[in-house]
Amino acid sequence: MIPPIADNFVAGETAPEAIDRALELDERGVSTILNLLGEHYERPEPAAEDRDAYVRLIEDLDDAGVEACVSVKPSQLGLDLGKSTFRSNLETVVETAAERDAFVWIDMENHETTDATLDAFEALATTHEWTVGVCLQANLKRTRKDLARLIDVPGKFRLVKGAYDEPEDISYTRKARVNEEYRELLRYALANRERGIAVGSHDPAMIEHAGALAAEHGADFEIQMLMGVREPAQFDLAADYDVYQYVPYGDRWLSYFYRRVAERRENALFAVRAALGV
Repeated sequence: MIPPIADNFVAGETAPEAIDRALELDERGVSTILNLLGEHYERPEPAAEDRDAYVRLIEDLDDAGVEACVSVKPSQLGLDLGKSTFRSNLETVVETAAERDAFVWIDMENHETTDATLDAFEALATTHEWTVGVCLQANLKRTRKDLARLIDVPGKFRLVKGAYDEPEDISYTRKARVNEEYRELLRYALANRERGIAVGSHDPAMIEHAGALAAEHGADFEIQMLMGVREPAQFDLAADYDVYQYVPYGDRWLSYFYRRVAERRENALFAVRAALGV
């Protein structure tokens, strides 16, 4: 059982608990992106198990009439074992989504996985249009070129600032510089496509900036935030935007919870208040 502090950030250990969370959010006007926790497998069996779990999740969501996306990590589907293992498992998940009119997000991990992830996204978005999306990180110096390369691919982009501690020669390390790059990526994306853009940020200034750019260029975008972070703002924003909450679940919740708390001071304070009941 997930303890009270952690359950602010993780929906539960089972798929039914995650689906219940999606139903609750839907009642409040917020959509859901479900992520089964798991990553960096050294054997093919766990990757295949998670592949099959995602297939069942997509089928269960469809059978329950719940419109929720799923989000997978490349290393979870076997990228550490080789590109072919990753691509084969990912294709199975995406094909199921295409059959069920569902959607699959591909999370981005560290810079060593970027090429394999983007190549898989481009190939699958071409064969299964508007069924798959990928995450692009503003802190990587290469991302402007990646976005330009993929701007006409019929899939979605989630633009984030980036959470991985990358080498200085390939990344921007100052917060102000990352913010500047994020604004430029938003500008380019919203000026060059009408849909399929996700603002993955809890930063009110970035969301306001995206809104102004969208109005200027006649484009559309959605907002994506994490479970347990600025949830009142998510419900408020849902009155004007398509808002998605990224909802993790599964029995590997402990490391995810510690990362969420460590990433942001306000997350740590939130966890302490939850523990004290204040």
